[in-house]
Amino acid sequence: MNPLIQEVYQTHHIEEALELLKRFGERAKLIAGGTDLIIQMREGRVSPAVLIDISSVEETREIKEVDQMIEIGSTATFTQVETHSLFDRELTAIAQAARSIGSPQIRNRATVGGNICNASPAADMLPPLLALDALAVLKRDGCARVIPLSDFLTGKEQTALETDELLDRIRFRKIPDKSGIGFSKLGVRNALAIARLSMALYVAWDHEGCCCDIRIASGALGIKAQREWETENFMAGKKLNDALIDETAAFLEENTVKRLAGRSTLPFKRHAVQGVFREAFDQAMRGPDRRIKHATDIL
Repeated sequence: MNPLIQEVYQTHHIEEALELLKRFGERAKLIAGGTDLIIQMREGRVSPAVLIDISSVEETREIKEVDQMIEIGSTATFTQVETHSLFDRELTAIAQAARSIGSPQIRNRATVGGNICNASPAADMLPPLLALDALAVLKRDGCARVIPLSDFLTGKEQTALETDELLDRIRFRKIPDKSGIGFSKLGVRNALAIARLSMALYVAWDHEGCCCDIRIASGALGIKAQREWETENFMAGKKLNDALIDETAAFLEENTVKRLAGRSTLPFKRHAVQGVFREAFDQAMRGPDRRIKHATDIL
């Protein structure tokens, strides 16, 4: 045990965890998979006096559909996500993002809630959840609140989570017909490379092939995973065709240059952003069962 840790509690019900959080406040940290927290403790970045183990809380491990909403419990592992039947068709981008995380051993331990609450700018699960307009369900002793995931992420490794709260689950709507979501990621090439980039894109179109809804989210393009609001506005209402995709890719590159000006990763990311955007868009338009040559051929 870390010499700074004074007490460890294992809980089996969410109410127990909430009572402990209320009692210990800032002195406590929740742990489930521990793949991020253990490293942070070893590096001295965090030093909790109390650990509250929630890995045995069954109610937060569930993945289910409730009234046209998909719910992913905060302690569900990435292995659960990548193998769940809810994500093997229209929502394959979720399974793909889960599959891109670490090794099988890591995915067996790491949890969705840990990935979200760690709030790394490069967290793989955040872009597809942001593109799906996901909601974060937060609980504290005696009450709960629901906020957009985009508001939950407040900065680099910072969230809106209070010291006596825990992330219970993430919720988002099932996607309708004439819509799709795609995910693309460029990972590190070797142990010394730090450039990473990911993007998820949700798009819906009308019978004339115009973009009637668009949500784009990026990872590792700023201090946090975020929606690309300006790019969404650029695409909204326009005819989905190759010309628009070219224009949007160039628009994204211009935004990247402005956002990352002066950073060492800019030369790589200014060009890579076009590639991940095109791939995410192509996946969103093709869908799991469409046998087409080009993404815009479906329109």
